[in-house]
Amino acid sequence: MRSIPALELPVERILSLLAATGKRRLIALAGLPGSGKSTLAARLEEEVSGTVGPGVFVALGMDGFHYSKGELARMSDPEAAFARRGAPWTFDAEALHRRLLMLLEANVEVPWPGFQHEMGDPVEASLLVPPTAQIILVEGLYLMHPADGWETIGALFEERWYLDTPVDVAMERLTLRHMKAWGLMRDQAVSRIAANDGLNAKIVAATRQDADWVIQS
Repeated sequence: MRSIPALELPVERILSLLAATGKRRLIALAGLPGSGKSTLAARLEEEVSGTVGPGVFVALGMDGFHYSKGELARMSDPEAAFARRGAPWTFDAEALHRRLLMLLEANVEVPWPGFQHEMGDPVEASLLVPPTAQIILVEGLYLMHPADGWETIGALFEERWYLDTPVDVAMERLTLRHMKAWGLMRDQAVSRIAANDGLNAKIVAATRQDADWVIQS
């Protein structure tokens, strides 16, 4: 396994990239489910914006590219599609690829989908990426995944970061999240994770080797 440098000061890295001239840059932030990607992305946007002002560095999530429940129901095996929702093939990787290409067009406002957890479906144009954005960080599970339609996505990012959270820590966070969200007992949440999130975690962990930087959780 190749040695990947640790990125100890991600805010400073972003500021140094902002100081460099050139085209709009995209950064990928991948990591296990439950690793804390969305929390880190939000904190980075807050801290960088506090230094350079809002709308220059923008953090986005990948969840808006889930296939909708209607699209899952039309798949060849809907039962498996719903049971494995969150696996690479339950996302519209082609739509994500097209939207990332739109982001690479500087001075263009780009709509970005979000995910409505109450509805359980993506919502188009939940966010608008302003033309002022110079660096855009996208966080998600499979941004470096080399299969299932994701093969061309990793190359669109200037840098690929991996949030290196221990598996047991990430799975415990998911367990508590599932217990709270769905009123499950611990053993029920653990079984649910083993049947889906745990499988996805193994897929994501295999992409760590393709990161440019590793951030220790």
